[in-house]
Amino acid sequence: MYRVNTLLAAVSPPPIAEAHGWIKDRRFPDSLPLIDLAQAVPGYPPPNELALHLGSVAMLPAAHRYTEIEGIPALREALAADISSVYGATVAGGQVMITAGCNQAFCLAVMAVAGAGDEVILPLPYYFNHRMWLDMQGLRAVHLPFRPERGGVPDVADAARLIGPRTRAIVLVTPNNPTGAVYPPSALAAFHALARKHGLALIVDETYRDFLPADERAHGLFDDPDWHGTLIHLYSFSKVFSLTGHRVGAIVAGTKLIAEIAKAMDCVSICAPRLGQEAALYGLGHLADWRRANTGLMRERLGHLRQALARNDLGYELVSAGAYFAYLRHPFAGEPAARIARRLADEQNILCLPGSMFGPGQDAFLRFAFANVEADIMPAIAERLAQSAAAWR
Repeated sequence: MYRVNTLLAAVSPPPIAEAHGWIKDRRFPDSLPLIDLAQAVPGYPPPNELALHLGSVAMLPAAHRYTEIEGIPALREALAADISSVYGATVAGGQVMITAGCNQAFCLAVMAVAGAGDEVILPLPYYFNHRMWLDMQGLRAVHLPFRPERGGVPDVADAARLIGPRTRAIVLVTPNNPTGAVYPPSALAAFHALARKHGLALIVDETYRDFLPADERAHGLFDDPDWHGTLIHLYSFSKVFSLTGHRVGAIVAGTKLIAEIAKAMDCVSICAPRLGQEAALYGLGHLADWRRANTGLMRERLGHLRQALARNDLGYELVSAGAYFAYLRHPFAGEPAARIARRLADEQNILCLPGSMFGPGQDAFLRFAFANVEADIMPAIAERLAQSAAAWR
C-alpha cells in the first residue's frame, strides 16, 4: 500500500463542510427558518448581461482553449488599470497574473517566496485555507496575537518580535476574514516598512476590498516606486462579480516574481479557467455601476447588522465587523466555541462558524458571514442570539 504524504495527512479537513454537516437533512419550520452565516458567498447572482455575454463567448472555439499562463493579456491590463485607479498608483499589466481564484493566488505566492522549513507570520485568527496550505508545504506558521482591543487590527510591534532568520513573509488580510476588521492605512504602511527593513515579502490579501465601509483609499502601498520589492497583492473577482464557481483571482507583484510563479502555474493548472477570465474582463469593462450598487448593498447590510447587534440584552459582544464578516465574543466563559456554534445551529437555526476553526485561542469567538443575508433578517439574528444568551446561562 502506498504512503500518503504525512504533511497532507496531518492537515484537518476544510471546516465549512463540517459545519454544513450539522444541518444535513434537517427541515426548518417557517416560524424559525435557517439563517446560514457559515460561508462567504454573495447573496445575489451575476447580472443577466454577464450571463448572456458568457453564453455568447462559449460559442466561440477559442473560449475552450488555454489562455496565456499569466492570463488573458486584456484582463491583465484591465485589472492593472483598475488597481491604478483605485489606489491612485501606476500598476502595469505585466505585474498582474490571473489565477484560479484567490486561494490559488495565495498558494502560488507563498510557494514563490518560501520553502520547506521557512516561517511565515500569520495573524490570529487566520483564514483556515492559508494555514492549511502552509502546513502542507512544510512551512511554519508563526502567529501574530489577536488584538480584540484594537478591533482585530494586528500590532506591528508584535510582528517585529516574531521575525527570525527563517522568516520569509508576513501575511495580512484586509478587510479581514474571519473578523471583518479593516486595517487602517497607517497599520499597513507600518507592516510594509517592517517587511522592507527585513527583506520579507508582505502578502496582502484584499479579496474583499470592493466592500470597504467607506470610499477612502485603502492604503498607499503602491505609492512606493519600489513597491514590487516588498508587496505582493492578492485579489479576487469571485465576490465582486458573483463568480465564485468560475475561480478567477489575481496576483500583483514584480515582473520577475510573476515569471517565477508562472512556472508553478504551468504545472498546477496551466492557466486560470478561460470563461472565468472572460467574465472578469467583461465585469471590469461593463459592470461599474452594478459593482458600486453591490458595494452599497453590503454597506447597508453591515449597518443593519451593527444596529441589530447593539441591543442591550444581546449577551454577545461585537468585536469587529466589515465587508462580509462579523466576529463576536460569546457570553459563555470557558465553553468551547464549537459547542456554542453547534447549539446555535441545533436550537436557534443559526449556522455560523466557531472561532476555533480560525486558530488557537479563539474559543471565545464566533464568525458570522452575513453577505448572503438580507438587511431585514438582521434583527432576527440578534433576537435569536439574545434568546440563547438568556436560556443557556
